Amino acid sequence: MSAIGISKHEGAGNDFLLMVDLDDRVALRAEEVRWLTDRHLGIGADGVITITAGSGGGDITMRLANQDGSAAEISGNGLRCVVHEAVRSGLVAPGSFNVMTGAGLRRVHCEEPIGRSAFTSASMGAVTVEHLDAGARRALVDVGNPHLVIVVDDLSEIDARAEGLRLQAERPGGINVEWISLANDGGIDLVVFERGVGLTLACGSGSCAAAATAHALSLTGPTVEVRNPGGILSVSLEGDEATLSGQVSHVADLLVPLERVL
Repeated sequence: MSAIGISKHEGAGNDFLLMVDLDDRVALRAEEVRWLTDRHLGIGADGVITITAGSGGGDITMRLANQDGSAAEISGNGLRCVVHEAVRSGLVAPGSFNVMTGAGLRRVHCEEPIGRSAFTSASMGAVTVEHLDAGARRALVDVGNPHLVIVVDDLSEIDARAEGLRLQAERPGGINVEWISLANDGGIDLVVFERGVGLTLACGSGSCAAAATAHALSLTGPTVEVRNPGGILSVSLEGDEATLSGQVSHVADLLVPLERVL
């Protein structure tokens, strides 16, 4: 039996288990990811991220697995958690640097951590509204991963779990679904069902998709606060590029046994 070191982080309640494995020696299996992320039988998280050595111009590389063990291209909050851990563990200095993701190279920034938290931001790359149905107030959006954004008047009337499960069947490989409503102060309220996970407290890429959809429908300006169930994220749009910002926090450092020899 072997043991691996893992840290747990969260951004707006979107939580991840992070493993620094610069040589990519461990290569967690899908069943190991499912066990680690199980909230009753494991540690519990929305996903697992492995941090490996830099590639393709990145100072470091991140590889994301969803709660069900499936691979994902990118997570905005997961990326911001990686940024924090990279600084916290001394892989990079506070400031700006590059991270290679499954969706390509991303420019990120981490301020000097204060206690267990830090303010981080990430360029999320191009946010493409692939199809906008203004009448139905919904859009298909690509943020390096697929999103369906639906504008509603009252979020409390949405059965997000049931509707999220139903909508997965409409796209091969599933899709992230965000329901949003406009607040009186110009912000966006959001609930999300993530493919490979289910209901989560926040979604960074989903917040970017929501901001792009609302802006395309002339409901908001290019910079908007997106109130996820677990906290507030800020999204700034410049052309078709989005920047995601907010606090992230380190929750714990853990030594976890694996039932195999590394």
